[in-house]
Amino acid sequence: MEPNKIKVLIVDDSPSVQDLLIYILTSDPGIEVIGTAYTGKRAIKFLERNKPDIITMDMDMPEMNGLEATRIIMETNPVPIIIVTASWSPYDVKSTYKATEAGALAIMEKPRGIGHPDHNMMALELVQTVKLMSKIKVVKRWPETRREPIKVKVPPSIPKPEQIKADIKLVAIGASTGGPLALQKILSLLPKNLPVPILIVQHVAKGFLKGLVEWLSETTGHNVHIASNNENPKQGNVYVAPNGFQMGVKIGGKLVLRKDMPEYNLCPSVSYLFHSVAEVFRENAIGVLLTGMGKDGAYELKQMKDHGAVTIAQNKESSVINGMPGTAVKLGAAKYILSPEQIAGTIEQLVRRKKL
Repeated sequence: MEPNKIKVLIVDDSPSVQDLLIYILTSDPGIEVIGTAYTGKRAIKFLERNKPDIITMDMDMPEMNGLEATRIIMETNPVPIIIVTASWSPYDVKSTYKATEAGALAIMEKPRGIGHPDHNMMALELVQTVKLMSKIKVVKRWPETRREPIKVKVPPSIPKPEQIKADIKLVAIGASTGGPLALQKILSLLPKNLPVPILIVQHVAKGFLKGLVEWLSETTGHNVHIASNNENPKQGNVYVAPNGFQMGVKIGGKLVLRKDMPEYNLCPSVSYLFHSVAEVFRENAIGVLLTGMGKDGAYELKQMKDHGAVTIAQNKESSVINGMPGTAVKLGAAKYILSPEQIAGTIEQLVRRKKL
C-alpha cells in the first residue's frame, strides 16, 4: 500500500459494479482500492481495522442500506462518503438525499459499463470527485436524538435596511456539489410566506431531480417545483431548473426554459440564470452562489452586482467545495460572504422590509 495514494473502500452489493468501480478508480495512479463490502454492516466492520480516505456507498443493499450505514459511520468513525447509486425512483432518491443530512458529501450516478457512450465521461467524473472529496475533513455527527435545534445568530454583516434601496422582487440561487444540504438549510429557515419567488439552479445528475424537489418540499415545508416554460413564478414558491434546459427570466418576470448550448459544460447552468436575472431584474434581485466545483455563475454574479443586485457567496467554512463561491469572492462579485443560516436571515430581512 503506497502511503501517498488515495485509499478507497467500495460498498456495493453487486460484484459486477464493484469490479467496474475498481477498474475505473485504479486506472488513476493516485488511487488505490483497499477493500470492498457488499452490505453496510460489512463496511462498518471493515472500518474497525482499516482507515480509508474515502468511501463510495451504494444505497440499496441487504442487511443494512447505504443511508443507515452512512449515519452510523458519521456518528462513530467519520470518513468522507460519496453516494454512488443507480436508483432513480423518487422514493429511493429521497433516501439518497437524506444521506447528505447524515453527512454524505456528494451524490453520483453509477458509471455506465465499458462500451457505453457515457462511460468515459462518467468514469472521469467519478475519479475527479473521489480525488476532491477525499481531501474534505469530516467531523463526527451527533445521533438524531441528541441533536440540538439550529440556533441562528444574526451576523453583523447582514445589511441594514437603509443600505439597500431597491425593492427586492426575486431571489436567484446557484449551487453544485454540497448544494442540496445548503439549500435545505436556507429554505428551512426562510418563512413559508416569503413575498417573492425563489429560482434555483442545482447541478444534479439525470434522474435525481424529482427526488431532490420532493425531499426539499418535505423537509423544508416550502412549495418546491420543477420549473415550467412560460410559467409566472409566484411569491412564496421555489422553482428548480429541470435537467437539460437553461432556465432564465424574460421581461415581465415569466420563466424561460430553452434547449440552449451548455455553459461551463452545464445545462442548466447558474451562469445562464444569473445573466438573465441581471438583465431583467437588475437591482430588484438577490443573487446567491453556494458551494460547488468550478466557477459556474461566478462571473455572472459579478454581472448581477454591477447591475445593482444584492449578491451573496457562501463562506468557505460552510462550503463543501469552495470553487464557485470562492471564485466569485476573488472577482469581487459578492457583496456579502455568509453561511447558509446567515444567508436565510439576510434574504428575509431584505425582502420583508419592503413588503410590510
